[in-house]
Amino acid sequence: MADIQALIQRQARRVTSYDVASLAGVSQSAVSRCFQPGASVSKATFARVMEAAKALDYTPNAAARSLNTRRSNQVALLVSNLVTLHYPEIVTELSRHFSGHGLRILLFSFTDEGDIDRTLSEVWQHQIDGAIVAARLGPQQVAEFERRAVPFVLFNRHLRERVVNAVVCDQAEAARILVSRLAAGGHRRFALIEGPRGSVVAQDRSRGVSARLAQLKLAPPLIVRGNYDYDSGARGLREIIATLGAPPDAVICANDLTAMGCLDCARHDFQLDVPGQLSITGFDGVPQAGWLSYRLTTVRQPVEQMTLAVTEMLTDMIAGGPGRPQQRVFAATVVDGATARLGPAF
Repeated sequence: MADIQALIQRQARRVTSYDVASLAGVSQSAVSRCFQPGASVSKATFARVMEAAKALDYTPNAAARSLNTRRSNQVALLVSNLVTLHYPEIVTELSRHFSGHGLRILLFSFTDEGDIDRTLSEVWQHQIDGAIVAARLGPQQVAEFERRAVPFVLFNRHLRERVVNAVVCDQAEAARILVSRLAAGGHRRFALIEGPRGSVVAQDRSRGVSARLAQLKLAPPLIVRGNYDYDSGARGLREIIATLGAPPDAVICANDLTAMGCLDCARHDFQLDVPGQLSITGFDGVPQAGWLSYRLTTVRQPVEQMTLAVTEMLTDMIAGGPGRPQQRVFAATVVDGATARLGPAF
């Protein structure tokens, strides 16, 4: 290797990959491959390049690389901040999967799923290679993605108007299985604490609950509005009991955080035996639902499988073009916790 100090002193500019290549005695393309996740490079070459980079205090310039490749290696994630406690886990999983492909996540959050235009105007200011959208898109917004040639995948959403790339959990089927098992456990009077009006997932879950009760020839559920938060559970249960004059047999909550609030209110404010007098269930299967004080009966989505599917679909489109739209549908599973009397599925 050349004298390191002499090389550094000659430089009146930022250290480049060419300097690293010169010091390591390899080609500049070999240096680039060493800093590109998944690229093929020998262990010996990698070790020499890393040693030279450390000696020169070299850091790859992502902006310069994007000018050369015409790619930013950035993927936008658009998500409502009211959706669910699950999203910290989802963001972590997506970041891990995309990092393996040399891509980074840019997070864009907003309050209401139906108000995404302002967020999209911010997204377009970045040279993103693709997008994961966990929100409702309209025809004009889809057309804008297509006009800009930015590939996207809907996460846990779908469009009724047309087929677009999407990874979804079958919410209606999950609700059907949950209601079936509650009915098999002897429940006849149901109440439902819904999610926000703008949430497509909440709407699918509510429709699934009501449709299955109708199939079973049971009374429709008493429905109260919620907001996917802890307070919605307590407030919703008080409204349900005030309306009915007594607790129902079962309260199905639109997500786990709402179910936790409902459960605490039932036990501490009404001194109800859960699940002896009242069954309470949630959706999502977040880690907190399994805490000892809750042990919530809930419906778990296969987050790791879904995030991996999103990664595969979007990276394929970024590398090779849009292709034919596809939808990948995953099944949820009922977690038989300690807050509901469940019978066998039928």
